[in-house]
Amino acid sequence: MRLLLDTAVLIYAVESPEGLSRRVVATLENRENILELSAFSLTEIAIKATLGELKLSAAIARQAVEDLDVRILPYTAEHAFQLFERPLHHGDPLDRQIIAQALSEKIPIATPDEKFGLYKGLKIIW
Repeated sequence: MRLLLDTAVLIYAVESPEGLSRRVVATLENRENILELSAFSLTEIAIKATLGELKLSAAIARQAVEDLDVRILPYTAEHAFQLFERPLHHGDPLDRQIIAQALSEKIPIATPDEKFGLYKGLKIIW
């Protein structure tokens, strides 16, 4: 199964794995799954680290991506067009772009963010 990881899932995996649900841990450990992370998640981590809101460095983020065997999902025009069709349930523009990617790719997303569940057609793993 392809699965898009929300930024929070990568952060939890690095900083506090005990914050991950059992279901997400099992999904991350299943080597048959194809784990993906939005390029926007890396942007979000970089912004928060620069602002001092996160202690994740670029090296730690790279290592986490490698350790979890995560593919980076580029953001495309097709993903962006999904935003035209979606209500503004979530005020965070980076999260909205990640949601658009999951909907466009028709893949579930692993996230603890309850607002993601407001988007019709989005399958949540948590």
